[in-house]
Amino acid sequence: MFYWLMKYVVVGPILRGIFRPWVVGVENVPAEGAVILASNHLSFIDSIFLPLIVDRHVSFLAKSDYFTRKGLKGWATKTFMKATGQLPIDRSGGKASEASLNTGLRVLARGEILGIYPEGTRSPDGKLYRGRTGVARMILEAGVPVVPVAMVDTAEIMPIGKRLPKIGRIGIVIGEPIDFSRFDGMEGDRFILRSVTDEIMYELHALGAQEYMDVYASTVKEKRAALAR
Repeated sequence: MFYWLMKYVVVGPILRGIFRPWVVGVENVPAEGAVILASNHLSFIDSIFLPLIVDRHVSFLAKSDYFTRKGLKGWATKTFMKATGQLPIDRSGGKASEASLNTGLRVLARGEILGIYPEGTRSPDGKLYRGRTGVARMILEAGVPVVPVAMVDTAEIMPIGKRLPKIGRIGIVIGEPIDFSRFDGMEGDRFILRSVTDEIMYELHALGAQEYMDVYASTVKEKRAALAR
């Protein structure tokens, strides 16, 4: 109920009125049944506007830091994340990655929509980076279609490091669902997982026309951080 009120009565109408998002292909999101929305990731607000324009509940896997911050600001962030359908996950790897996978699978098992960023983190410079194969494993284990989504100009509205967004228009381009059922039962094959992931990234590149870099975004961020020391 809280999610519904925030999306359709309180926050949703305000954000639509201020930022006037334009959308192409929203009819490509299935009206029912489990599906994964695989999106590029340019800004924190991607997780706000994508669920806003889809007329179904969308859950995103968000880093657990957003849910554990202290003080009034921490409480406000936690409340907002829950209200917008975010689910906390630990990105430290190992057993944490397995727990994240299971969290996503539970959402899909309920026949709902799960939002995922295959790049694993926000792009540091607006380019599209190599996808992580965790999304492919989830797709094949759940046996669900994936809908590619390109967020447009969200980094211009709220760049990394900024606490408040600027006023402006953003775009969302939604592609046709991709069926990977031909790989059923092959979620343990790392070559298949890479193939599925690369196909998704190819579709994202075609939708958003971002420059593609065949390296992980996290690697680029780590190198930049090392140089800045």
